[in-house]
Amino acid sequence: MPEQLAFAMEVTLNGLMAGVLYALVALGFVLIYKASGIFNYAQGVMALFAAMTLVGIMNGQVPFSHLINAMLGTEIHHFGWHVPGLLAILLTVGVMVLLAWLVQVCVMRHLVGQEPIILFMATIGLAYFLEGVSDLMWGSEIKTLDVGLPQGINIAIEDATYKLFDYGFFVDNLDIVATVIAALLVTGLVLFSQYTKQGRAMRAVADDHQAALSVGISLNFIWVLVWSVAGFVALVAGIMWGTKSGVQFSLSLIALKALPVLMLGGFTSIPGAIVGGLIIGVGEKLFEFLVGPMVGGATENWFAYVLALLFLVFRPQGLFGEKIIERV
Repeated sequence: MPEQLAFAMEVTLNGLMAGVLYALVALGFVLIYKASGIFNYAQGVMALFAAMTLVGIMNGQVPFSHLINAMLGTEIHHFGWHVPGLLAILLTVGVMVLLAWLVQVCVMRHLVGQEPIILFMATIGLAYFLEGVSDLMWGSEIKTLDVGLPQGINIAIEDATYKLFDYGFFVDNLDIVATVIAALLVTGLVLFSQYTKQGRAMRAVADDHQAALSVGISLNFIWVLVWSVAGFVALVAGIMWGTKSGVQFSLSLIALKALPVLMLGGFTSIPGAIVGGLIIGVGEKLFEFLVGPMVGGATENWFAYVLALLFLVFRPQGLFGEKIIERV
């Protein structure tokens, strides 16, 4: 097999893996949009907050230590212990559930029945608030996240592809783990939204807040539930991206790459988030491989947005989104 063709196959495979990581972030957007009709601008910052909280708990860091030291003149930074990865993840899940409850109590319950643009603006404010709180709690320096996930080249795939194509594929073990976790998450979320009482209540709330209230659905409970689940998804995405590239404030910008994923897959489809992520991941890698050298490279920075623009023109609801028909 020609080396260029083998390299293109490797690029495609790695694009699929990158697409899964994009899809993990997009899942959080879909969950909240399906349950409340809100486009949650803060989802990327939630992933950052979750990853920083996880690192802080694992390292035994004192929350708000910089602020406490500045106010009291102390030099306290760590408790003096380290927390195992699994226990730290469970504690971080508890923090994200607490965050979901605070968002509901302090913000969302005061906006029941408001226009979607008002709810969207509230999530913008929440994003900047969480970013500031993350900085105060854990500091702004780049952090290393290691919860025991395998990293580095997968030797088995390299050996197998070398025997088949006389060219060894470089596939990161972390990307393989992310793919498996994303598949499990999507399966669980689809089953939850389709076959549970709470999942059906989530869809009812998304259709009409007031109508859902009138049939006895607790809007407060549903919003806490969906923000908690979205927080868990943000934690998973934060672990994957934080392990891959370090926990830093640029992590919140992964939400920008999730936008084209949503436009392709549809804002209301959980499987659509995965398919959209895979299309974006493979598309940008192959486009960079085939066209990038002709136009000076760096096409990965804008390819996804151009593709999303084409979808907005010809199929604005996305591949799996519901077509909106308004009666007049």
